[in-house]
Amino acid sequence: MEENIKEKVKQILTDYLQKNGHRKTPERYAILDTIYTIKGHFDIEMLYSYMAEKERFRVSRATLYNTIILLIDAGLVIKHQFGNTSQYERSYNNETHHHMICTSCGKVSEFEDETLKQAIVDTKLKGFHASHYSLYIYGLCNKCMVAKRRKISKT
Repeated sequence: MEENIKEKVKQILTDYLQKNGHRKTPERYAILDTIYTIKGHFDIEMLYSYMAEKERFRVSRATLYNTIILLIDAGLVIKHQFGNTSQYERSYNNETHHHMICTSCGKVSEFEDETLKQAIVDTKLKGFHASHYSLYIYGLCNKCMVAKRRKISKT
């Protein structure tokens, strides 16, 4: 199954590059393959390190940033802005999920809720056809909430 997904996204990238007059470089395909190996969110530094250590494939950070932009435009990667950090995740064949972001420590947790998904699907958006969505819920994670309570009780 995973190999089928990688082949499909490779074809989507090839079609996108051809259609838009971009070069089909080995670096772009290696970056795509690495992204579709990673489960969950990643940032550019994590991708850079992962490629250097696990994939034994060195690419510059500039190449990563430029390729990420291409992959977002091709619909293969989603960019998330969690506070002041950008994180990314693969978008093809990725189950819809929601995010809880701790405003204290920055931890991002994913969760799924079928009732919430259905409510969003059932929402009528006048004059608009949604292709996908992201839901961010901001607050405090349990660890930060406990720390905050301890701090308050000491004063």
